Amino acid sequence: MWWNFVGRSHEEIEQARKDWMEGTRFGEVHGYAGSRLPAPELPPVVLKPRGRVR
Repeated sequence: MWWNFVGRSHEEIEQARKDWMEGTRFGEVHGYAGSRLPAPELPPVVLKPRGRVR
């Protein structure tokens, strides 16, 4: 998980951020009077999954 995006890979997180910034994939938050919050820039490294521990 990065910011409010959940994905299985760095590429999925990149796509989720792009979609959020373009307003294409995620719905509107009703009851919030402000404008859409911008997602922070991704860090300059490839995000890695944490791995599952059972």
